[in-house]
Amino acid sequence: MEPKFVIAGRLRRDYLLPPEGRPLVDVPGGNLLYAAAGLGVWESNLGLLARVGEDYPQEWLLSFKKHGWDTRGVHIMAGALDLRYFQARLDAERFQRTNPVTHFARINLPFPKSLLGYQPPVEVDDRKATHPASPRPGDIPPDYLNAHTAHLCPLDYLTTARLLSTFRQANVTFLTLDPYAAFMRVTAFDDVRILLQGLTAFLPSEQELRALFWGRTNDLWQMAETLGNFGCEFIVVKRGAHGQMLYDNTSKKRWEIPAYPASLVDLTGAGDSFCGGFSAGFLKTFDPVRAVLHGSVSASLTIEGSGAFHALDALPGLAQARLDSLSGLVRQV
Repeated sequence: MEPKFVIAGRLRRDYLLPPEGRPLVDVPGGNLLYAAAGLGVWESNLGLLARVGEDYPQEWLLSFKKHGWDTRGVHIMAGALDLRYFQARLDAERFQRTNPVTHFARINLPFPKSLLGYQPPVEVDDRKATHPASPRPGDIPPDYLNAHTAHLCPLDYLTTARLLSTFRQANVTFLTLDPYAAFMRVTAFDDVRILLQGLTAFLPSEQELRALFWGRTNDLWQMAETLGNFGCEFIVVKRGAHGQMLYDNTSKKRWEIPAYPASLVDLTGAGDSFCGGFSAGFLKTFDPVRAVLHGSVSASLTIEGSGAFHALDALPGLAQARLDSLSGLVRQV
């Protein structure tokens, strides 16, 4: 069956030391899975688009299928591809991505041999290079181009531009983008402008938005209006515990949507999960406010535990109950 949703992003092999609970050593992760889980809270008919090496565990790909996710868009490259990612949470909000040996010793846990030689990834603004783990347009199965919605997780600029162009030409109905922080810089302002043409929704974090408009304005609503005028229908500003700001470029309406008061354990993947929930909510209702509410609920479920699949383990009915409780708290400004 053709997927209704397509999500493009990166897969990782995660080594996560949460502030409490069980350490996660060499488990499936990456922005693609967190976004898929956020969408999976509401829908299951989605296709994954990513690149991995031959060393990526096949049993993980099989486990994704058990969630109803189509993995034909996961391109397996010849040879190995280093997808390791380490993160130690000092508390719910602070984390470190370097010196894994020190952090394993701090909690009296043996250092995993599979993490030997690990070097933390360096995020650089290189708009002319593609990351080896970023999916290419040629990796897209033909029927993925018939999807109703395509969402792009944070990817390098060149990959983002190429994938958006491919999905636009295929007439995918709704296109949403969560930008890569490395190119959300004032020096890349004109390049970012190009990406917004024809987008359904642009979903940056507040920090990313401020970095893009550094020296231009401090007014978040003015930033959102400027981006909307570049050809994007909805601008959603993710503000963590402060919730989200939504700007509708067609009606010029503005809303503030609160974050659900979840029990915070680990913020990893919250923004990705939000975007997945937003995609599901928008295709379900065609209402941007309801879409943001769906995203907020997905994020709330993700941050109450650790690991990409935590949101999918929620009790039946919990997501809908949270959606109902948030609906009356939306404020138009």
